[in-house]
Amino acid sequence: MIIFGTKGYLYQLAILTLVCGHCGNPSAHALRKRVTKFTLFFVPLFPFSTKYQTQCTFCGAEQKVTKEQAEQLQHGGAGGQANTQQQSYRP
Repeated sequence: MIIFGTKGYLYQLAILTLVCGHCGNPSAHALRKRVTKFTLFFVPLFPFSTKYQTQCTFCGAEQKVTKEQAEQLQHGGAGGQANTQQQSYRP
């Protein structure tokens, strides 16, 4: 019997001060990277999905961003602080 599946990881890359596109308020936004890995016998082997998003801390709205946009926000000095944290999630 072969046991396989997926496991998700959530990395918080930075906290940025941006103007929200949904509510229009300037507030802190969490820049996150969501990685889903293929597992075999509960051992994560390789990532097969990587997505980036920002979430407004004022209204909770989430917005998808590309990898390039995420790197630009993280390293572009948009007023945020680099804060890398890892959290597991179940999709």
